[in-house]
Amino acid sequence: MATDTGGYESTEQFSRVSRITGTVFKYLLLVATLVGIVALGVLLLYVTNDAIQPLTADPGWYLVFFTTFVLPTVAVGWYLNRTDQKSLSTGVTALGIPLVGSIFAAGISTVFIDVVYPLIWFAYFVAFAIPTVFAIGLSRSDFDIPFLGWLGITVLTFAASFVLVPYGILRLLYIPTDGMSMALTFGSVAALVGRSYVGKRWNEERAGDIAAGIILLVTMLSAFIGPVVGVGAVPAPILTTVALVPVGLYVADTMAHHPENNVGLALPAVIIGGAFLGAFLVNVFSFAGPQSWLDWAFVTGNSSSTAADAGLYPAIVGSVLLMFVVALVSFPVGVGSAVYLEEYAPDNKLTRIITINVSNLAGVPSVVYGLLAAGVFVTYLGPGIPVLPPAIANPLGLSPIYVAGSLFGSGTIVVGGLSLSLLILPIIIISSQEAIRAVPDDMRQASYGMGATKWQTVKNVVLPRAFPGILTGTILGLGRAIGETAPLIMIGAAAIAPVPRTFESVVAAMPMQIYAWAGAFATDEFFNRVVPAGVVVLLIAMLAMNSVAIALRNKFQRGN
Repeated sequence: MATDTGGYESTEQFSRVSRITGTVFKYLLLVATLVGIVALGVLLLYVTNDAIQPLTADPGWYLVFFTTFVLPTVAVGWYLNRTDQKSLSTGVTALGIPLVGSIFAAGISTVFIDVVYPLIWFAYFVAFAIPTVFAIGLSRSDFDIPFLGWLGITVLTFAASFVLVPYGILRLLYIPTDGMSMALTFGSVAALVGRSYVGKRWNEERAGDIAAGIILLVTMLSAFIGPVVGVGAVPAPILTTVALVPVGLYVADTMAHHPENNVGLALPAVIIGGAFLGAFLVNVFSFAGPQSWLDWAFVTGNSSSTAADAGLYPAIVGSVLLMFVVALVSFPVGVGSAVYLEEYAPDNKLTRIITINVSNLAGVPSVVYGLLAAGVFVTYLGPGIPVLPPAIANPLGLSPIYVAGSLFGSGTIVVGGLSLSLLILPIIIISSQEAIRAVPDDMRQASYGMGATKWQTVKNVVLPRAFPGILTGTILGLGRAIGETAPLIMIGAAAIAPVPRTFESVVAAMPMQIYAWAGAFATDEFFNRVVPAGVVVLLIAMLAMNSVAIALRNKFQRGN
């Protein structure tokens, strides 16, 4: 009995101590989290204050925007939060779609304004669209064509189209404006997406056709309306398809299928209307606003050695092109590697060694990846990709053959994108592996039991359920890539460069530009005004990019 009582007392004492320890540990974690959030918030406020300088505005400016913008926004937000949080979420989403879409539209527009000519884009778009439609129609036809035959016909059609169609369009056809070229290409894609979305949500094919026609018409009209309102013929169709069309579809879907949440649409109406009303009243009463360094001239201006004329536009275009290369390379390669390692590779010693090494590579400093990229892409591939290298050509008495040498020059966009892709590949692979591994094995076995093949199981069962985790890894990877400086320094990227015109151009990305301002031009105006303005632009671009991935991840999570 004594032994039993002692055991009971020990158990009770252990339970009491464990609860105290757990409570202390919980509150320590809470304190650590709050300290981190507060410290980050103070840092961001400090940087934003230097970039915008809000205390330089007139008191009347604050009074106008407080009464027209801040007070109505807080009142409507408080009311929605107290009555219906789903309506509040609807309003926030309806406001966030055009804001984030506008940022993306601005980034895409820089490519077609300074890098890719709209008419050439239109020619190659048509060259891609014609064989795509032909291949889809051939696959759905009644002709009994074997797969290899269909594949051969498709490849020949694509080859002939890319050779003949761009030449014919550029030589024979006449597109009235660059804006119409953008409207026909972006508008047709948006019309197809809108047709599919409306057809599924309203379960009516006719409604989808009507929506597609309206979207295409509005996009084409935007090419003419844009210059009138000061947007520009090229960015107007992009802004319409990336920002206005999605929010229009979202609002229409909310009003049709979730009428109980319609009150939430008052939030974006109050915010946008209050902002325009405040700007109008400020202009009428001539109240001076903040003497901000972060203005339109800063975002669209070229680099300069003087703080008053310094702009970030070339670095913004460089970062957009770099992220295009990074996403194009790292996402398919990283996800493909994770799928192979988890679903196809045998569980042997070699596979385990590869997995361990990938995990170790995620912790390698970024400067090492810069050295690797400089050695492989710049030094070895700088003269070009050796199709017929000297080791083979010289014994045969032939000349070495190299191709694409200009793409792998020092500091080019291609080299910068490949070096950043190497940097984030381990992150994407590891997170994708974890997401694929988290899919229950019972789902795979059920798919096999229904007669599905390995590929069908991976495509229809594993990847849809692992996609939220895959996007999480992509968010982390791209967020790290857009802010990295060390790899770009090692490959010879320029601190200050003109707007890149091709993928062979030397790149000047936003973190490199900010690094140069803080180092080579370390005057008080650069360090206390220009650098904070550049940091705010970089943070906005990163948050906009991450918000899209987060929205897609949440959508797939709700769908699963």
